[in-house]
Amino acid sequence: MRIKNLIKSSMIGSIYKDIRYFYYKSLSSKQVINRRFISKNNRKPNLQNPSTFNEKLQWLKLNWYSPNAVKCADKYEVRNYVKEKIGDQYLNELYGVYNSVDEINIDQLPKAFVLKATHGSGSILICKDKNKEDWNKNFKMMRKWLKRNIYWYTREWVYKDIQPRIICEKYLEEIDTKELTDYKLYCFNGKPTYCQVIKGRNSKKTIDFFDTNWNHMGFNGLQRAPHYPQEIPKPEKYEKMLKLAKKLSEDFPFVRVDLYYVNQKIYFGELTFFPMSGFGAFNPIEWDKKMGDLLELPK
Repeated sequence: MRIKNLIKSSMIGSIYKDIRYFYYKSLSSKQVINRRFISKNNRKPNLQNPSTFNEKLQWLKLNWYSPNAVKCADKYEVRNYVKEKIGDQYLNELYGVYNSVDEINIDQLPKAFVLKATHGSGSILICKDKNKEDWNKNFKMMRKWLKRNIYWYTREWVYKDIQPRIICEKYLEEIDTKELTDYKLYCFNGKPTYCQVIKGRNSKKTIDFFDTNWNHMGFNGLQRAPHYPQEIPKPEKYEKMLKLAKKLSEDFPFVRVDLYYVNQKIYFGELTFFPMSGFGAFNPIEWDKKMGDLLELPK
């Protein structure tokens, strides 16, 4: 009986997702933005005269366009942009690019690797041991990735016309902790200002913000997570990371440059133009306005 209930629940969940997908496709961009913003923030965004960080991200969705941003949102094409800007020595090793799930040959891949959809956010499979994975389940999940366009859910136009593909990259982890720390540099008009440090991807997630001098900041966001309980040392090559982020962000009013510092080497992660799609929350809330003051919108 329990198995039947699980199957039924799974089927209903899948049907609900399909209905939700086509429902969002039927709405205008303003309607989607307003409805999702209200559901997350309990208020309507000011899209005419935005002042907060999240409101300005919604304004950028509706009023700003950059072909370079589309290229940089593509998890595969961004590699060429990085190569042109700072050099390919900062790129993670690429094992393969696949137009369909059927092209992925697990036997030809190393024991550990990472699979990502090129056309969205959050579609990622971290494989530490391919022999312990349920590949029928994983392939089914990745086929769903390729069928969905998250633009309709968020109206992040950078994803709308990206060719749906899957890339496979080298699995990275720190030797001592066996985890991976994210360094996400918030860059406003080509100037790195704050570094969001996310730890505990494999256990309990923590989030901390630092300024460019590595002073720990008292706010948190955009996801809900506590501060790391211990002191976080400044990466040895933090100044170099700031320089790289400045170079990678110089073409955009705002972009978050995601980097990794693994075993004394800097790796490029991705470029994110709409963190949490502009629906996340800062704590304390006033940092939404303080961050917004840093974002100068294009004329």
